Amino acid sequence: MGFFHHESEERKQYEDFNSFAPINEHKAKISHELISGAAAYEAAKAWEDHKKSNGEPDDHAKAKEIAAGIAGAFVDRMVETHGLEYIDRERAKREARERIEGAIDENGY
Repeated sequence: MGFFHHESEERKQYEDFNSFAPINEHKAKISHELISGAAAYEAAKAWEDHKKSNGEPDDHAKAKEIAAGIAGAFVDRMVETHGLEYIDRERAKREARERIEGAIDENGY
């Protein structure tokens, strides 16, 4: 994977989130940091798949837009299935977007 390697903090948060938060179980203890890390990792995986099937996007801004959308969708899905608060949702989305955009900036698209 290009953005987050298997030992990255985002990968660890992705694994922690999935083991800590079984679907249909609402846990207030799940932090926005954990969700945003998991969302950024999920977006990076989906982004790599998108590039394999569709090729590189036309520009850097479009790459960031697509990846941020994927991260936001992951956050929405997790908030809906785990019953988190609106403020946590927005904070997690913002942090996930910042993480994935930073990874794109560092690694290219």
